[in-house]
Amino acid sequence: MDNEQLMKARHSMAHILAKAILKWDKDAKLTIGPSIDNGFYYDFDMKTISPSDFPEIEKSMQKIINSNEPFLRKEVSKKEALELFKDNPYKIELINELPENEVISVYYTGDDFFDLCRGPHVENTSKLQNMGFKIAKVAGAYWRGSEKNKMLQRIYVYAFASKKELAEYIKLMEEAAQRDHRKLGKELGIFMFSELVGKGLPMWLPNGFTIRRELSDYIMNKELSLGYKHVMTPSLATVDLYKTSGHWDHYHEDMFPSMKRDEEEYVLRPMNCPHHMMIYKNFLHSYKDLPLRMAEVANDFRFEGGGSLCGIERARAFTQNDSHIFCRPDQIESEVYNVIKLILDVYKDFGFTKYSFRLSLRDEANAEKYFGNDELWQKSETALRKILQDSGADFYEAKGEAAFYGPKIDVQVKSALGHDVTLSTIQLDYQLPEKFELEYVDENNTKVRPVVIHRAILGSLDRFVAFLLEETKGILPIWLCPVQVKVMNISESQSDYAKDVYNQIFASGIRVELDDRNEKIGYKIREANANKIPYMIVLGDNEKNSNTITVRMRGNKELKDISLDEFIKMLQEKIKNREANV
Repeated sequence: MDNEQLMKARHSMAHILAKAILKWDKDAKLTIGPSIDNGFYYDFDMKTISPSDFPEIEKSMQKIINSNEPFLRKEVSKKEALELFKDNPYKIELINELPENEVISVYYTGDDFFDLCRGPHVENTSKLQNMGFKIAKVAGAYWRGSEKNKMLQRIYVYAFASKKELAEYIKLMEEAAQRDHRKLGKELGIFMFSELVGKGLPMWLPNGFTIRRELSDYIMNKELSLGYKHVMTPSLATVDLYKTSGHWDHYHEDMFPSMKRDEEEYVLRPMNCPHHMMIYKNFLHSYKDLPLRMAEVANDFRFEGGGSLCGIERARAFTQNDSHIFCRPDQIESEVYNVIKLILDVYKDFGFTKYSFRLSLRDEANAEKYFGNDELWQKSETALRKILQDSGADFYEAKGEAAFYGPKIDVQVKSALGHDVTLSTIQLDYQLPEKFELEYVDENNTKVRPVVIHRAILGSLDRFVAFLLEETKGILPIWLCPVQVKVMNISESQSDYAKDVYNQIFASGIRVELDDRNEKIGYKIREANANKIPYMIVLGDNEKNSNTITVRMRGNKELKDISLDEFIKMLQEKIKNREANV
């Protein structure tokens, strides 16, 4: 099937599901059932359904498919439609909203089922016999997405052109479940959420904070070596700041509500650029001072819709590895090149090899989504396109993906599950310098506007950690592991020796924990393996008497009878070189 045929088949399958549900619950009320990327869903007002009911529903669906029933389209008047669906308030609502001249169509499947639908559908249920389908899950969904309406039951169904494709997709989903950063984050004690604290507001546990601190130090040290100056700015500002920048007009619906205090109106910041513009404006700059590379690891807040929240991948509070480069027009090309070099250097450290560059442009047909004038947009887009072309980078263009103040280069990294994930971004901006009236004194002693390059290498630290967890299944590079070594004794008689080994490793700067509990050594090892700790030092009488250690590594490799100094030196070298594997 091509995509159009597949969408038609999936939409037809939604009617098959609806018919099967009515056989299962004759009082069920049908609402809507669109096709989606991996199949379709249908929302029902009906008795509670659970996974134990799925096999019965699937069997009923297959029986309907095998019955060779035609899909028959019939056009009806609004009056006829209202009569047909008089017992279904959801369909009545939809029908009443249709314009008077709208063609209303009803599709019949067999003699005992019909549904309000524009179509199209396959000619006959027999056309669906080769389809692979499986009920995936049931979830709550408010009628028409409004919390003011009744909660319905949404049944999701995987549907593919063949049973083989379905099996491959289910296998991929099982792999995705194993890699889900929310599952791994909980198991490894990295972050948590609390309904009492608030949806989308992650709290980083000790293990998670260690990872964040390492990432923050890593990228800040990279930036310092390249001449960046780090700043720290507050997590809120007046609404007037965002009105000046233009964010209030274009972005305020995605921001938290404003707070009025002492006759001023404040808001939690969704991004850092307006603060950085004000720091730049605080000083008089000469052309000789540029480029000025300003960076911050900053906390930001955006009011993401409840349905779009996804662990730390998409949250309402997050931390950005952000920077703004203030430069002269003649420095744009070299500065963007240097940012690209930094991105590729970071990707090399993390072992990312599958990525591409996307030139994200404005959609002229929806110009109201963007601020600024056409001339500055064309100037910015042309400059970024030329840089990518001259660099020989493999890139593609994406209209409508620009930020609302300027075009950007996004780096799309291919994940282990085959998804394109935007990790890094470079944005060229002539607009904010105009809005904030930024200036520098050029070689002719004239005040002129700088250009701003927005860039994020790790992007959101939160999203980067989520990506790393899913890429590695939680088996992080050694230098990032919250606990790099676990020291454990076999029995009480080695307790003092274990403490001495622990103290020496701790003094060396390696992150280490001591497990001297009165538990069997097999239990301690299994627990350390479950926590994906790269090195486990196991100490028995042999090790104590010979003043050596035995090291078990991830993957069950083992080093026996080596000295502690030798182990510490080896591990320090691996951490220094940021080696991924033990």
